[in-house]
Amino acid sequence: MLLENASLAFRQALSKPFRAIFWRSLGLTLLLLFAVWIGLQSALGFFLVLPYPWLETALSVLAGVGSFVLMGFLVAPATAIFAAIFQDEIAEKVEKHSYPHDRPGKPMPIFKAIYLAAKFLVLVIAVNLFALLLLLVPGINLIVFFVANGFLLGREFFEFAAHRFHDEADVRRLRSEHSTQIFLGGLIIAGVLAVPILNLLTPIFATIYMIHVQKALTGSAVTADETRENTV
Repeated sequence: MLLENASLAFRQALSKPFRAIFWRSLGLTLLLLFAVWIGLQSALGFFLVLPYPWLETALSVLAGVGSFVLMGFLVAPATAIFAAIFQDEIAEKVEKHSYPHDRPGKPMPIFKAIYLAAKFLVLVIAVNLFALLLLLVPGINLIVFFVANGFLLGREFFEFAAHRFHDEADVRRLRSEHSTQIFLGGLIIAGVLAVPILNLLTPIFATIYMIHVQKALTGSAVTADETRENTV
């Protein structure tokens, strides 16, 4: 069930309607990262005053490289923030196409969605920074990365999907009853997150994927014609 839904979610994430959402969220992400880059460079130019020009130049180069690495690290989490703005739009498209006979889900208020995404962002960054600190311990950092992200990603995206149809008590019950499947689904999402470039698609893929997982766990089945998946 998990792998079948992952395959379906990946195909849908690459379809035309979701590509449009991807480009919108990526555009906002790049604007944010550009603003952060300008801020960092301005701060370095203001505070980095050394007595030797060659040393100032060397440190400026190192700082520039460090900023570039930081930008690369922040791309996927920043994309998640802006993808949260479009999560209900993503969910509505999937539900309408794949589950046309089910009642539609209830959208989450936009400010609550952004707040939850921001809180989740802090957790993901903290976990991944911790994993980076373990780079000198081969193997352990990968285990931390996949286990922690599997738990966080599985829980976050499942709760979003479940909250569209259930109240808080039912969401907690479902999460408890199906904790293993949700965690394994989170591991699949973490696998996508671990692949450079592909990880930009993570928020859209994860949203679609957990909608299918939530539907499967609550007894719904995909009723759309499989041949129409690429047009949604």
